[in-house]
Amino acid sequence: MTNPHTHDNLDLAAKAQELADNELAGLLDRTAAKSVAITCATTRDLTEARDALDGVSPDEVRQAALALFDRLTTQTG
Repeated sequence: MTNPHTHDNLDLAAKAQELADNELAGLLDRTAAKSVAITCATTRDLTEARDALDGVSPDEVRQAALALFDRLTTQTG
């Protein structure tokens, strides 16, 4: 039986990676999207991903990553 949360994480990771790929290197939005993509791809569920993003540094990247994560989970949820 497939864990639906894992599927959600992988979908979110793909969407975040797509956003990162469309941003210029060095931009905050690209860094935040990469952080979300990696975190979602390596965590078991959305709750774990959200908790992991709380540990991202520096603060400006954490805030941007959390805002993107919240936006993406609202769009898909």
